[in-house]
Amino acid sequence: MDIPFLHSQFLRDALPRIRQDARVAGVALTGSLAGGRPDAYSDVDLILVIEDAAYDAVMRERLALIGSWTSLVAGFTGEHVGEPRLIITLVGPPLLHVDFTFVRASYFAERTGDPQILWDRDGLLADALGQQPPIPPPLDLQWIEDRFWIWVHYGAAKLGRGELFETISFLTYLRETVLGPLAARRVGALPHGVRRLETIAPDAARSLQSTLCGYDRDDAGRALLASVDLYRCWSDADPEGAGVERRHHAEKLALQYLNDVLAQGG
Repeated sequence: MDIPFLHSQFLRDALPRIRQDARVAGVALTGSLAGGRPDAYSDVDLILVIEDAAYDAVMRERLALIGSWTSLVAGFTGEHVGEPRLIITLVGPPLLHVDFTFVRASYFAERTGDPQILWDRDGLLADALGQQPPIPPPLDLQWIEDRFWIWVHYGAAKLGRGELFETISFLTYLRETVLGPLAARRVGALPHGVRRLETIAPDAARSLQSTLCGYDRDDAGRALLASVDLYRCWSDADPEGAGVERRHHAEKLALQYLNDVLAQGG
């Protein structure tokens, strides 16, 4: 694997320092560096596996520890993405984005993919990965269908009120939550919003351009309709789509509402 120089230099410098802490059982790499598609703009995604007995103490010291391992510029915890174990940082200069996720040793086997082990003090990480296979994050098509037409009504209401910033933000939400994950599934990739869609699903990425809009009411309305069309097409074509209970009544009424809003004009 060809890791960019800055990323490789960071790992060469930081790993020996991390290994000096006896509470760290091992270090693993995830993300694009582990997946084989890194570039100069990639993050470094590290998992720090901590001995269970020391975990609470380490969690209290995380920023100080990171500062002892590398040149920490800034960092904050990842509650906003539902991951309080995560510290998101900039290190350097030159600046590099590094995510540090601190995991109890007893939880390391519970994962969505297989990380690349960089260092394993006593073989604990390798043993844990052998205990059970990874469980990829699910994409619940019924969960989406139950919500999608309510979301369409919400977007139409924002458009009708003339809240174009809200409407544009809503279209971004649909791409991140629904359309991007569906597009990734179509090519057998894991659903991660719209990340790397231009690379992993270029045809779908071109189709998604129709859901973009400028600060213009008519353009935003067109993008909303395009989002609905793509959802219908991609969800119906999904192999699991046949098992979804379609909310046809909600669909009919939400689309009628959207079309009424569009017919009102600016």
